[in-house]
Formats: sequence, structure tokens, C-alpha cells
Amino acid sequence: MSMFKRLFLIFGPVVCAAIIVLGFLFSPFRPDKISQSTIQKAALSQSPQVFKGMAVKRAAFKENYVPFFGSSELSRIDALHPSVLAQKYHRSYRPFLLGTAGTQSITQFWQMQGFGNELNNKKAVFIISPQWFVKGGINAAAFNYFYPRLEIVNWLLKAKPTTENRYAAERLLALNPKDSTDEIDDSVLRIAAGQRLTNFQKTYLHLVKNELDHEDQLFSTVSLNNREALIRKREKELPKVYNKAKLDRIGYALGKANTTNNSLDIDNNFWKHKLKPVYKKLAGEQKNFSYIKSVEYSDFQLVLNEFAKHHINVLFIIPPINEKWANYTGLSMSMIQAFDDKITYQLKSQGFTHIANLTNSGTKPYFMQDTIHLGWRGWLAVDQYVNPFLTKKQAKPQYKMNNYFYTKKWQNLDY
Repeated sequence: MSMFKRLFLIFGPVVCAAIIVLGFLFSPFRPDKISQSTIQKAALSQSPQVFKGMAVKRAAFKENYVPFFGSSELSRIDALHPSVLAQKYHRSYRPFLLGTAGTQSITQFWQMQGFGNELNNKKAVFIISPQWFVKGGINAAAFNYFYPRLEIVNWLLKAKPTTENRYAAERLLALNPKDSTDEIDDSVLRIAAGQRLTNFQKTYLHLVKNELDHEDQLFSTVSLNNREALIRKREKELPKVYNKAKLDRIGYALGKANTTNNSLDIDNNFWKHKLKPVYKKLAGEQKNFSYIKSVEYSDFQLVLNEFAKHHINVLFIIPPINEKWANYTGLSMSMIQAFDDKITYQLKSQGFTHIANLTNSGTKPYFMQDTIHLGWRGWLAVDQYVNPFLTKKQAKPQYKMNNYFYTKKWQNLDY
């Protein structure tokens, strides 16, 4: 047998397989549509591949799923969590949880780039976490973990050199994503400089988008965090018929039963594993914390512009701080009130009028699950806003967007 034939027998199958895979990735072919069971699992999973992808979200938003934007509070799934209440009481909507620990305004903005028109003129819920609004905004490592290359390529192919896009490009460059490429970085630089992409860059990005679209279709639903059994378990703790007073008593009882090893109304497991080891060191530790001056206000403006662009009617939720914890760490409640006033002005002045402001509820027993995350009675309070907002007809929003909120003057304003 000739050397050529021997080499072909050894390497031929590998080469052929590589050609087939590359052909599939760059071809316009799309796999079958995503099943309802997969969408349901993805809606609860908070898996990074779902957050960074497009296919599952777009399929879900064609159905009755509503995006719930947030961060780590969405992971606190007790019996009164929005996903449990919606399923237990057969609501006309299902929450699609978008966000987990480490996600903030800028990551939410980028993952929104894959929505297409599926959310046009629809509704959404957005939880604003005060602790996002530290001076420098999102941590670069957290941003890199959630870096959505597909969404950014999708954005680049549509981006015009507007104030919004130039700011987004500048922030992207400042965060220095490690999973980017030179070609993508060069394209982002052009947008930041107020220039349009070259024909070569557009051709390159179209090829990359085709490849990433296929990867998203193939892999975004692999190894999803399956929480369906947890939701069913939590449902069993609730009465058959929705009754606010009865549910509040259940929330109180659950909170009391789960906060027995500390005096701060903090969940036992969170206290034992997270706080107890460092508790003494944290006395007065937050007395100089401020959420008033931050680049996050402009990152948040990116999200607001995206909502306005698609005429999405949004309910914003501003959660409180566990006041017992704030008193121990020295976190200023007057500073929290100033943050609340500043973010509320940014919302209302541009036409975002649906705001569930829970800032003053941090003293209520078992309203919070730990230091900053909504818990049992807190989720029930949220439901008093969420359910009517999503199930009843709302007036069409009239947005008046203002580029002033991208300026350093607004970021650093002592409100």
C-alpha cells in the first residue's frame, strides 16, 4: 500500500469530518425549532449559554414568556418566587429569568442585542440592584465571564455611529474582553470613533455570525441547569387558591423557620457559609460605600434606550437593603435614598413610569432573604406589582430619551 493511501486511511476520516463540520457551521442551514420543554427548562436555568445566546430567548419570546432581568436575586427560588407563583396559579405569563450573580446593566444590554423584534411592543420586568452602582460599575472579570460574542457581532452589523452606540463601544473597549478578536476589536474601534464599518469588516462579521448562530443552535441548550423539580417542590408549599393574606402568613412562617441561627433575619445557609466566617470583620465596613456616583448610570441608560427602541413596556423594581445588616455595616440609608431619587429621576424623566419602589421595606421581617436579596415576603410584595402589570392592559409608553444620561456629569452628579 502506498504511503499516500496509508496517510489517507489515518487522516482522511478526520479531514472529512472537519470539512463537514465547517460546512455546517458556515452554511445557512438551521436545525429544527426549539421544543416547548426545552424553552421551559431554559427559562428557569439562568445558564450562561442561554444568557449569552439568541436562539432559545427568541423562541421563548414568541410564546408567553416574559423577560425578568436581574442578577443574583433571581436565583433565590423560594415558594413565593415569581416563577413559582406564575406556574402554581396558572398565570398567562411565564418568567424567563435573565441574569445571575455578576450580571449588571452592561451585560444585560449586550445580551439584549439578540432579541430581534420578538419583544416589540411587549412587556418586561427589570430588577435594579443598588449595589451595581459602585464608582467603576461592573467588574471586568464578571463582564468577561458573560461576554456574548454572538450578540456583539449582531450589534456591530447593525450599529450606526450614534451617541448610544459610541458609548457602548467605548465601554466595551474599556472592559477589554479577553474572548474578543482583533477583527472584532477593530470594528468596535470604528464605531467608537464615529465611523461606519468597512465592506471587508461586514463580510467577515457575517461569516462569524453564521458560525456563532449555528453554535448557539447546537449548544445553548446543552447541560442546562434544570430547576423544574425545585419549582414543583416549592408549589406544594402554597395554597390551591391565591390569597394574599394567607400567602403572607406562609412567607412569614418560611422566613422565621429559615433564619434561626442569626439575629439579622438572614437565611441560615447564607449566614453559615458566607457571613459567619467574616461577620466580625464587617462591622462598620460599608460606612463609606456610595451608589450615587457611578458609570453604571450610563450603562443603565443603554438598557433604557434598548427598551425604548423596541417600544417595550417595563416594570422596574427597586429592592431594599436589609436594614439590620445596613446598621451593622454602617451602610448609609440616606445615601440609599439619594440613589433611589437619582435612578427614579432617570427613569421618570424619560417616560418609564412603572416603578415598584420597595426601598423603605428593608425593616419588614422576612422581606429579604439575606443582606440585599429579596426573600419570602419580599417576593410576595413584588407580585402585587408584577401580576397586574403583566396580566392587565397597559397604556402604550411614551418615551423621550435623553443623551445627557451618557455624560460624566450625570454619572458623577451628587443627587
